[in-house]
Amino acid sequence: MTDYALTISDAEIRRYQLMAEKAQAVEAQLWESAGIIPGATVVDVGCGPAAVSVVLARAVGPSGRIVGVERDEASLAAARQVVADSGVSNVELRPGTATDTGLPSGSADVVMCRNVLAHNGPDEQAIVNHLADLSRVGGVVYLVDVDATAMRMLDADPELADLSDHYLEFHGRHGNDLQTGLRLAKLLAAAGLEVLEHRGTYNILAAPPGLRPPPWAAREAMLRDGVITAEDVDRWQRAFERMDDATTRPTIFAPQFVAYGRKPG
Repeated sequence: MTDYALTISDAEIRRYQLMAEKAQAVEAQLWESAGIIPGATVVDVGCGPAAVSVVLARAVGPSGRIVGVERDEASLAAARQVVADSGVSNVELRPGTATDTGLPSGSADVVMCRNVLAHNGPDEQAIVNHLADLSRVGGVVYLVDVDATAMRMLDADPELADLSDHYLEFHGRHGNDLQTGLRLAKLLAAAGLEVLEHRGTYNILAAPPGLRPPPWAAREAMLRDGVITAEDVDRWQRAFERMDDATTRPTIFAPQFVAYGRKPG
């Protein structure tokens, strides 16, 4: 699996929490249909700082259980703090990768994997195959991913116009295709699952001051790869600061795809 490019930070944790709140609002009916109900055991693979894990913990209630799996040590440390601050007591966090969680086969009612596949292009199918193995018979694998080529920002500073292009170039060098969301149903079917749903929506969000998109969190990795220069980072930093002070808030239009499939018995 490739190295995760998005550096964890307070701003990045807040972005994850905003995404988790949006997911709960937009996907509530899908979660219930997929089996995320009181008493369920849900594995959150690639949980990052556990923002979604906390929301899932409340959805399954005290009789349910959430297992968050994360391979990045900094993200796992942040996850422990986020869970502690949340007050939920039914989240277990453990190290592991999306192709080797270390969990028993058939141990979950629902296995969720959000925005992980696009960062691990060469391992996409191996990841979904492993998720399918973790699901019990009749259980569900629930995938969420993006089409980053279709992301837009209204009223953005013009100096940010090339940020996404560099981000896509960076991922292409690592064998990642950030249109993974378009292929979720194919990945589920290839893993032997019965595809029950595949849909796409635009998440529309007025960006609060201080919010930064994923390409900004990947700037250190892009610098190491030579995709961008220090001058680019300085230029973007100034642009974000201008946007933070602007009266008109920029609006983010982020395409998101959800697909889930049942493990046949």
